[in-house]
Amino acid sequence: MTTEITPLDDNGYVHGYSETEAQRLGDQADTLAQLLHAGTAYPAGSRVLEAGCGVGAQTVHLLAASPGVLLTAADISAESLAQARARVAAQTPTARVAWHHGDLHQLPFPEGSFDHIFLCFVLEHLADPAAGLAALRRVLRPGGTITVIEGDHGSALFHPESPAARATIDHLVRLQSAAGGDGLLGRRLYPLLSGAGFREVTVRPRTMYADGGRPALVEGFTLRTFVAMVEAVRADALAAGLSTPAEFDRGIAELRRAAEPGGTFHYTFFKAVAVNP
Repeated sequence: MTTEITPLDDNGYVHGYSETEAQRLGDQADTLAQLLHAGTAYPAGSRVLEAGCGVGAQTVHLLAASPGVLLTAADISAESLAQARARVAAQTPTARVAWHHGDLHQLPFPEGSFDHIFLCFVLEHLADPAAGLAALRRVLRPGGTITVIEGDHGSALFHPESPAARATIDHLVRLQSAAGGDGLLGRRLYPLLSGAGFREVTVRPRTMYADGGRPALVEGFTLRTFVAMVEAVRADALAAGLSTPAEFDRGIAELRRAAEPGGTFHYTFFKAVAVNP
């Protein structure tokens, strides 16, 4: 029997806009900065668009790697954009950033306005990521590049394995799907970018692995990024009838065992770079 799930977030962002989520995004970005941003640097003076900048968690790392760029940071949430401005002002006060509040499908910029586009953990929240990529391609100059980073919750591997823990992750995937997104989007980057007309598409996995020999990653990623992300949808999962309180809490407790002595956690991100012909 299937369960009807009512979308619980008007903007399709299953994680919500709480202070806790903003903190989680910051922890995630700081923990993954070297893994995800390695190899991404733009020349000074380049016109760069960060589409879906959120609370600026990735923005500060983007600016740190590419000082001197002319960055436009856009997001659909005014509240998130305000947090991003504050974060950038505090951490990279000399950066040149133009802020845009609006939908990336309806950007008010002329064709070819940007030399490069960067987006991280954005397509997974769009009901039609192909349409989003088409809209972004319009404002990218010929020969310009787009860099896309996405996760894939189906890539989560952990020890000790647990059906209850796996079920809680599946609840997140189902809730994100009900909100119009796709928590398994990472595996689709190549066909999405190719189908949107981009060329020279390269996709590479960026693997995160944490065990007892890497305590900073256990704390920063396993607990404060991944487990926190799954745990945050508890109320929505219960409201949608996907789980009982006892079942969900058991799943989280067993997922946390991956961060205990003898536990391990593995997750794959996918980073794509492509060219607008």
